[in-house]
Amino acid sequence: MRYLMSVVHDRPTLATPAEQAAIDVFNDRLHTGGHWVFAGGLAAPETATVVDNRDGEALVTDGPFLESKEYLAGFWIIEAPDLDVALRLAADGSRACNRKVEVRPFL
Repeated sequence: MRYLMSVVHDRPTLATPAEQAAIDVFNDRLHTGGHWVFAGGLAAPETATVVDNRDGEALVTDGPFLESKEYLAGFWIIEAPDLDVALRLAADGSRACNRKVEVRPFL
């Protein structure tokens, strides 16, 4: 089963060099363990553009949809046999990046 592990950024700065090194080690572990599908970091919320085309005419606005002290800074998409394995991997990922990690299964 595939899971999305979202990194919740709630700090004033991005990852330190030590955190980035730990993330690289964790990524290598995901690869060697057969859990790696895809991962990526995201630019800051102020770089976002929101598109709303629910009423037949696209409305495009700059900036994040919601103002918040926390935001999605990155993610891993992993393959795991069950939620327990995904949660253990998320705990290791949280330790590596020194951030909260939310786990959600794909439908």
